[in-house]
Amino acid sequence: MPSKERDNMIKLECTECKHTNYFSHKNKKILKNRLEINKYCKFCKKHILHKETK
Repeated sequence: MPSKERDNMIKLECTECKHTNYFSHKNKKILKNRLEINKYCKFCKKHILHKETK
């Protein structure tokens, strides 16, 4: 994978159980703030807010 794609890679962590469940890409020029998305957590077994981690 080229390094350009790795720079835009983000991890999404469940706010309830703190597991890292998803990996995604983000355009950092457009989205300055941390990303927050409602996603399904397989550990909690429900849809919960996932936040971007470092």
